[in-house]
Amino acid sequence: MVSSKDVAKRAGVSQSTVSRVLNNPSKVSKTNVEKVVRAMEELNYRPNSIARSLVSKKTKTIALISGPLHNPFFVETTTSIVNYAKEKGYNTTVFFEKGDNMSVYESVLKHQVDGIILSSIFMDDPIYAELEKLDIPVMMFNRKCRRGGNYVEVDNFRAGKMATEHLLKLGHERIGFIGGPLYTSTFYGRYQGYVEALKRYGHEADRTLIRDTDTSESGVRDAVLTLMGRKNKPSAIFAATDSIAIFAIDTLKELGYDIPRDVSICGMDNINIARHRSFELTTVGQKSEKNLGQLGIEHLFRMIESGGKGEAPVQITLEPVLYERKTTAAPK
Repeated sequence: MVSSKDVAKRAGVSQSTVSRVLNNPSKVSKTNVEKVVRAMEELNYRPNSIARSLVSKKTKTIALISGPLHNPFFVETTTSIVNYAKEKGYNTTVFFEKGDNMSVYESVLKHQVDGIILSSIFMDDPIYAELEKLDIPVMMFNRKCRRGGNYVEVDNFRAGKMATEHLLKLGHERIGFIGGPLYTSTFYGRYQGYVEALKRYGHEADRTLIRDTDTSESGVRDAVLTLMGRKNKPSAIFAATDSIAIFAIDTLKELGYDIPRDVSICGMDNINIARHRSFELTTVGQKSEKNLGQLGIEHLFRMIESGGKGEAPVQITLEPVLYERKTTAAPK
């Protein structure tokens, strides 16, 4: 059981200096801050480590680190997670992805929680090493880290390949791709599937038809304007999330295009609004009726209730399925 006194001894400073580093580091010399931070890392000390180490005292709280709320996927998964935790008698502290994710993680790691569920992680995220050190269960959903851990995901490569092959089979040859950051497993896998499908049908991926965005409405709008401003416009677009697809449809309609007569759109995730009668989005989702957040939180609680000792990692990759609706058709 590591205390601030242990940190002070390791760093060669007073206990009050450790307290100032934690609460008001600007009042401490740079040298002493570095000593204290190094000692905390070596001892794996956090301000709440004493409370966390007392196994008999559960906080009845979990932390959720979610993707941005402009994507309905994360609205749905957050709702599922919070509701399930409530049924189990737990509170959920929710944090949302920001441009600087390290600040979000710092906030999370200062809280006393019995488990963490997160979708906001990169394939080579340095925070993963910190999460591994925790003595509580950690579950990833939708995204995963290259180094492993516990996760629930859809097979993103197969999903991207399936969506693109659907458009190719309809007769489209110039297929655009609008995605998000390729340092996340979701967008990387879906992009690789898109490239593989094109190759299988004898097409090279055209960089002028590929747009990476921050997934926001304005970012997607800019991507669509760029794609449709080219001389050789795409006749179809694979949008790497349903949220991107819906933003793209809105911009295309604003430009006067008919969906799918002029441009076919296929999304990914099969969120609830994808079935809305105003557009009935063709999309790819997982076969499970439960969303990834629901599946993830169920597994997190199994780990919390079992103590998570000596168990094999939970690593679930779900098979994708195509939901063909009314936003895709053969090119005119």
